[in-house]
Amino acid sequence: MAKGDDALARKRNRVRRKRLRSSENAVSARVAAIIASKRRRKSGKRRGCEGMCFSLPTPEDPFNERHGKKRKDEEPTDDTADAAVVAKDDNPKKDGNTKKRQPAKVGTKTKSKAIREGATETKEGGRVDFDRPSKFLVVCLNAIRDAVAPEDGGGSIHGAGDWGVELWRCCCAPAPTDVLDTSGSCATLEQTAWLVSTACDIVARKERLGMVVSCPFLLYLVPSQEKAARVRSICKPLKPLGIHSVSLHPGASIEHQISGLKTCEPEFLIATPERLLELVSLRAIDISGVSMMVIDGLKYFLDLSVSDKIFSIRDAISSNLQITIFTDPSDQSVATMAKNLLRGRITKLSIDDSVSSRSAFVMQHVHFCPSEELKTSKVKEILELILHSHAKKSSKVLVVAASNQNAQHLSSSLKLENCTVTDDAHSNSFTICSSVGLMNVHVKDRENMVLTDVEEFETVLVVDLPPSVDEYIEILTGVARQMIGGEVHSIFCSTDAPVAKPLAELLANCRQVVPEFLKKLESS
Repeated sequence: MAKGDDALARKRNRVRRKRLRSSENAVSARVAAIIASKRRRKSGKRRGCEGMCFSLPTPEDPFNERHGKKRKDEEPTDDTADAAVVAKDDNPKKDGNTKKRQPAKVGTKTKSKAIREGATETKEGGRVDFDRPSKFLVVCLNAIRDAVAPEDGGGSIHGAGDWGVELWRCCCAPAPTDVLDTSGSCATLEQTAWLVSTACDIVARKERLGMVVSCPFLLYLVPSQEKAARVRSICKPLKPLGIHSVSLHPGASIEHQISGLKTCEPEFLIATPERLLELVSLRAIDISGVSMMVIDGLKYFLDLSVSDKIFSIRDAISSNLQITIFTDPSDQSVATMAKNLLRGRITKLSIDDSVSSRSAFVMQHVHFCPSEELKTSKVKEILELILHSHAKKSSKVLVVAASNQNAQHLSSSLKLENCTVTDDAHSNSFTICSSVGLMNVHVKDRENMVLTDVEEFETVLVVDLPPSVDEYIEILTGVARQMIGGEVHSIFCSTDAPVAKPLAELLANCRQVVPEFLKKLESS
């Protein structure tokens, strides 16, 4: 009986395997893999990685690295492991000294990239969703929680979610804004975890869109070696996710750090200003392409007299930089340096709900007026004072009255000597033009005013103090949210005596000057 084609093929395969097992014709594992690959190619049973690529690039795979195949997030996408299995089937007597560590490294890198891509949501059409934080940000937070704070179950890190989401919105917006946090002298563990996780999310989104991410992406400036070690311990759990961090400080030799920088390209760089400038001068690292910079503890840098080094680092970065500053707002020199560093639009954040933190860098001035009838002249006097204090500068002032009737009365009767007032017939606003400067004045009543009306103004004049200090606090904490500095002027009349004591306590808690008439009314 004639044998079929399958029987003949099995016989030929047995002959080949017997020939390969013989001692005189034994070949190495590498040659056996090549022979097996050639045989598969001739029989038309090639693996997907060896086939011709006729697929087109897609938004999910812009460089066509997956050859049209769907990504398998849960399985290692390492073709080297498949080759080893095939070679083992064709040649059981493989060399036992064959190295297997390199494929594992490649697989780990591919898997970490797959995690970043898989955890970044996309809308229909492959566009990345920038409306909310991605799943990858939560993955990073959980990794830090499990490594740094496992005892509290992540409650402290996830408890700062409101602050973290606001930070994420500032950094991930199409036009990122700088952030000034006045919660304390330096960033807490929770704040650092959210910040580095936000940076990881931005890196993953850019990779998803096929954009080239420069290294280092994040520059984290710290004042001491101890602080660098703490930040490094928070970033270390992100290494399995493909985010590498390097710490540069005077505690290690500069030769060791130079050799280390030659072997890796870290996404995050944690450094003290002095050591970083040394390495930049030696061309051991290039920071011109940094996208995010964090200054952790601006007041500490001022106390160490290294403010000039901070500005040198800022000038060495040529890219469109987003800056986040953590500082104590008690010193006015901090505000001056922050103004020079943050050159664009900023957002003030505070993880602390205290009034002193939310009203940082805002000066409060309380003016005494004997009677209600003299308030209009007092408003003129204060506006003249503001106009001269902001000489050669255009300023916007919000005047807050108690009711709509009072607001209309102020708008119609407010005239300054030696000034030209241009009225707007459609609203309670006018412009004061003088040789000193230009002032845009907007008069609004407290009943119909919303908080967003206050945020865009640097100077606010409260003509009629509200009956509760809480309403005054809402105005105070909403002033100048997009800039550093700000002023709140208020007129205290004899009818405002019930709020004298809480107002004096508020001024003292915010480290503001308490007028003598308030002290007398408080003690009486």
